[in-house]
Amino acid sequence: MDYEKKCIIDAHSHLWLKQDTKVDGKTIRSLKNGRSIFLDEEVQMIPPFMIDGVNSAEVFLSNMNYAQVAGAVVVQEIIDGNQNEYLKKVQETYPDRFVTMGMTEFRYGNDYMAGVRDVIDAGFKGLAIPGHRLLSVPTNEEESCFTTLHLNSPEMMSMFKMLESKGLILSMCLADDEAQIKEMAEVIQECPNLKVAIGHFGMVTTPSFESQVKLAREGDKVMVESGGITWLYNSEFYPYPSAIKSIRRAADLVGMDRLMWGSDYPRTITAITYRMSYDFITKSDELTDKEKDMMLGENAKAFYGFKNIIDLPYIKNMSE
Repeated sequence: MDYEKKCIIDAHSHLWLKQDTKVDGKTIRSLKNGRSIFLDEEVQMIPPFMIDGVNSAEVFLSNMNYAQVAGAVVVQEIIDGNQNEYLKKVQETYPDRFVTMGMTEFRYGNDYMAGVRDVIDAGFKGLAIPGHRLLSVPTNEEESCFTTLHLNSPEMMSMFKMLESKGLILSMCLADDEAQIKEMAEVIQECPNLKVAIGHFGMVTTPSFESQVKLAREGDKVMVESGGITWLYNSEFYPYPSAIKSIRRAADLVGMDRLMWGSDYPRTITAITYRMSYDFITKSDELTDKEKDMMLGENAKAFYGFKNIIDLPYIKNMSE
């Protein structure tokens, strides 16, 4: 019997009005026809039908409705520039469909604690931190001096405790080695009521995968989301049998109740459709229907607090 879809929630996606920033001294800027200058190289950043470079909530909702995805969590990364202003409007306009994460600027000597307070005051549901970017942080705009921001430093720990006290969620992507594992474990132990979502499925194709997943053992409010898993297994491509094996391994390590599906929309759908970013899971024989329900929606619904879940019927394709 085919798997019958229930509530599907995307735990890792991105939105932006335009990309216009620099990272490591290199340019990232939206072009036309879905292309961007990315670290000084022209790439197909998003699907070519997104001709104006705008990665909008409305286009995403159209994809979500077609793929029967009820809600999505929008995170941020510095490669897209700070999208706080836009994402605040998205949250206000579509409160039942999106949970948005704010971001603060850690580079160039900025007062990132003030930025966190701004995120809280703006009403965001959480804070997104691209943790791997903290290993080498430029302290001036000329990027001639760098420092490392340790997750367990007094300043960072104060920030995490502030998030915990306000009931915000921490969306955290870690480096693809062991550099931040012990620090993150200390954060989780020191902030037992802080909800933490470890991103990119623990950088599943790297040696730190199991160590990152095991962080969910450190506290009962720690989850692992699979945003970017199809990108990390891109060389294998659909239907990603190794990704399924990694999901099975992660479930064996920490339980399926700690895992959430994420698409990493829209970058991943230059190679596949949005529906394909999750239906390789629904079509797998290695997971039970209950396990699919948990990973594809039930866990994220509870973790992020989605309330008014929309019912999205299947719409037949003209070509069927």
